[in-house]
Amino acid sequence: METFLGIDYPTLWFMVITLVFIGYIVLDGLDFGAGIWHLLLRKEEHKQTSFNAIGPIWDGNEVWLVIGGGALFAGFPLMYASFFSALYIPFMLFLFVIIFRAASIEFRGKEPMKWWKKIWDIFFGISSALIPLLLGVVLGNIVQGIELDNNYIYQGNALLDFLTPYSLIVGLTALAVCIIHGGLFMLIKTEGDMHQFFKKRIKTAFALCFLSVMLLTTYTFSSFPHLTETYIENPILWLIPGIAYASFISIFYLINRQKYTGAFLLSSLFIVSIIITATIELYPVLLPSTGSEESFITVYNAASSEKTLKIMLIMSSFGIPLLLGYTIFAYTVFSGKTKELDY
Repeated sequence: METFLGIDYPTLWFMVITLVFIGYIVLDGLDFGAGIWHLLLRKEEHKQTSFNAIGPIWDGNEVWLVIGGGALFAGFPLMYASFFSALYIPFMLFLFVIIFRAASIEFRGKEPMKWWKKIWDIFFGISSALIPLLLGVVLGNIVQGIELDNNYIYQGNALLDFLTPYSLIVGLTALAVCIIHGGLFMLIKTEGDMHQFFKKRIKTAFALCFLSVMLLTTYTFSSFPHLTETYIENPILWLIPGIAYASFISIFYLINRQKYTGAFLLSSLFIVSIIITATIELYPVLLPSTGSEESFITVYNAASSEKTLKIMLIMSSFGIPLLLGYTIFAYTVFSGKTKELDY
């Protein structure tokens, strides 16, 4: 098998996909969180400011999802087919609510009636909560494995099997992390009494998030001890989950000192490092099976041809830096406090 800089092409493409999904979760996670907080806002000017804060960036954030889905399909078609067949319902629900969320952002300001705005406020808040919940449920199913046969065909019940205690805990934890992430973003973007609104509630939100993260950690290591095998064989890798939990605890310290920009950056670091921790635990497996190891989908048995991966890596070496550059540009241009203007 050919390599590039000592890394084989299936592994390289796996790393590219992981990078893209990390970008999506960090960036869109902040406006999911802002949308969840939106449900608690009562004043119209505060609701307007909430939309203004994410208005210039939310659609750019979702470009990362489109690229990630396309990269998964092109690089690992077997994984794409089996994965979406097994988790068809949560993915369809995800697409449904993400459409409603986009419609809420665009349609809310089109009519002046209070009832019209209230309806779209509710759709916006609920869909913002459902998206990280559903993504967490999907991630939980990846970690625990799904029922595949030796031909990698899903054998379970698509209606019910994805709802397990573990996947629900992962989903609730993803929801809690987005609430903290979005709340810190809003603390950076707001001022006056709206800033005070978030300031009074962010510690309570962090406490709930802390409990969910600790519960998930305990459940994961007690129910899936095999996930630590890579770390036991390579102790230096413990540095990554160490960074994750150190950054998470440090968020509370910075919240107490009202250093909200630093806390937001640590929240981003926590998300990045916890996703990398999960990918290291699973690699080279993409989708474990509850059956024999022969039915596991890996980066090697699911990968496209080396020629395909080479071409896509060349394309991504131009495309991803352009996307990253645009993201940095957009966040720089729209940095600073958000004003209560019509949107």
